[in-house]
Amino acid sequence: MPASPSTARAINDRLALRLLQQEGPLTAGRLKQLTGLSRPTVADLVERLTASGLVTVVGESGEQRRGPNARVYGIVADRAHLAALDIRTEGVSVVVSDLVGRVLAEASAPIGEGAGTGPAVERAVALVERVAKEAGSLGASPPRELVPGWGRLHTVGIGAPGLIDPASGELRNSTGLPAWHRRLVAALQERLPEARVLVENETNLAALAEQREGVARDRDTFVLLWLGHGTGAAVVLDGALRRGASGGTGEIGFLPVPGTTSLPSATDCGGGFHSLVGSAAIAELAAEHGVSARPEGYEPHAAALVRQALATAGSCEAADGFLDALADRLAIGAASVSAVLDPGCVVLGGEVGQAGGAALAARVGRRLARISPLPTEVRASPLGGGAVLRGALLTARDGAQDELFAPPSSR
Repeated sequence: MPASPSTARAINDRLALRLLQQEGPLTAGRLKQLTGLSRPTVADLVERLTASGLVTVVGESGEQRRGPNARVYGIVADRAHLAALDIRTEGVSVVVSDLVGRVLAEASAPIGEGAGTGPAVERAVALVERVAKEAGSLGASPPRELVPGWGRLHTVGIGAPGLIDPASGELRNSTGLPAWHRRLVAALQERLPEARVLVENETNLAALAEQREGVARDRDTFVLLWLGHGTGAAVVLDGALRRGASGGTGEIGFLPVPGTTSLPSATDCGGGFHSLVGSAAIAELAAEHGVSARPEGYEPHAAALVRQALATAGSCEAADGFLDALADRLAIGAASVSAVLDPGCVVLGGEVGQAGGAALAARVGRRLARISPLPTEVRASPLGGGAVLRGALLTARDGAQDELFAPPSSR
């Protein structure tokens, strides 16, 4: 059954906007080539999108040829602003961008373990408001009378440790995590009533960033092993992120593995994979091999230790021993994941994965090949801990564009 004229127009508009978002500014002629639509149809959709405030002329092309220059159209980046948060147990990082992802302002703030729930929430919310005001996303909007809310904060993407309820999308109460994490989400929604707030597990967001902009861009199926202060995993199968029945896919810290002195429990991952590759466990392993280093800023101590060991690898027996022992531990987790999912690719993410780089990934890959019958490539994340914030921003951008690019009747 053919689409109605209004449906066809909505489909064409959305296609054009997606192309402008992916390819950047384009001429009407180039839009015609990429969409396969007729010249009059492209002219009509450009007129509609311009009138709606989503597209504008950003320049001209053809300066080197005779005749009139072709107008170049681009998405109006200030049509909406986006915020992304990376919530850690030790603090919060915030970035605000425009609709196409250009960063306008960013900042981080530590939140000490001794801070009460109320003060911790207030400090985090105040940081978001300060960064948003710096970006021009709060307060008076730019003078654009045709579009209400122009330049305002439209969507907030939040990456947090713990389980996200797949039905409600809310951060579930998790043992061992600060109470202010859950309170912060509600507080942001209250203080920013016009903004849409989206919450996702931090490791899942890191996998999204690796899939879209990182080392897994050529992979439809892969597993990200998150190696930071703690450990976790994200599973992407056939291009889709898998969360599981309760949102717990990837809780690999609880995976029972050899090499520990006990078993994990329902409320404590001690004795699980976390006991082998969490930052504290890696620090103990480094101390056993005589490797020491001072962390930079708020990075996990393990990241500094791995970086220091790699700096002297090949000429220092202690450094090589530490890296080999760490690779053995990581290969155990990677082999377990591979035996169940056969992803073909494991990404070592987080600050520790980034610090280890290709050298640590190669060590893990060699050991994995010896203990697993399934061919599995091991790659190092180029994004590291920053992948969470980047993934949160991508999620916010997707959510905002899904709404803003939809036909007016469905908004």
